[in-house]
Amino acid sequence: VVGGIASVRDTQCGFKLFTRAAVRRLFPALHVERWAFDVELLWLALREHAMHVEEVAVAWQEIDGSKLSVALASLQMARDLARIRLHYTTRFWSPNVDAVRFARDHGQ
Repeated sequence: VVGGIASVRDTQCGFKLFTRAAVRRLFPALHVERWAFDVELLWLALREHAMHVEEVAVAWQEIDGSKLSVALASLQMARDLARIRLHYTTRFWSPNVDAVRFARDHGQ
């Protein structure tokens, strides 16, 4: 799997629930702000912090009128998936929230 999250069938589902502890640990460490932020969250939770993730089916109704450019969104997603894998496997991005906070607080 390109994103490295083989255990999750639908990384792009619009519904995500987190415990307060998971939010405090995962969200400050995020780097991706586009479509692939879901994959980065799952990467951090599963691969970096060994958290339990459970998929639950929800009823979804598509609504016409989306302004999404599928071509552009697909390119952005592919780029971000590659960035996630590269930066975490090379440790260019730290999954450690304390390291991220230090860098932000000290202009790094």
